[in-house]
Amino acid sequence: MAAIEIHPIGIISTPYQKAEDMPIQPGGAAETAGVITIDEAYAEGLADIEGFSHIILIYLFHRSRGFDLRVKPFLDDQLRGLFATRAPRRPNPVGLSVVSLVRCEANILHVRNIDVLDGTPLIDLKPYVPSFDAPRVTATGWLEGKQGVEKTLRSDDRFSRPR
Repeated sequence: MAAIEIHPIGIISTPYQKAEDMPIQPGGAAETAGVITIDEAYAEGLADIEGFSHIILIYLFHRSRGFDLRVKPFLDDQLRGLFATRAPRRPNPVGLSVVSLVRCEANILHVRNIDVLDGTPLIDLKPYVPSFDAPRVTATGWLEGKQGVEKTLRSDDRFSRPR
């Protein structure tokens, strides 16, 4: 398969300077403020974004190196298949977060509930639309009964270092 070239469209700024001791999901980052600076070349694409209360951020885990196909996720003590987790060390280190959009000023987005490392390259953003993005869920696999824990659990160094 041919290589795919992706270029960042902006930079995400947050209070989180290191991967350890940060929220493991946006639900654990309640009220954490962040700023997204969109490159001026893409600023026109932000027209109409303020009509949405939430946006989906697609970004690169820029400090992630290597991956394992079996990982011990933050919410469990058993090894799980990588693709059944949200572990940041992946073959293609792409992350996704749904955050609250506070306001847009020119090419600057002010957001809340952000669980991303400072300096993270943004590769795309999309409006969050519940009827598109929130299907009726009937199974959550090994995470059954663990929802809610992510609001207080903090990360450790298990995904910060290559194995």
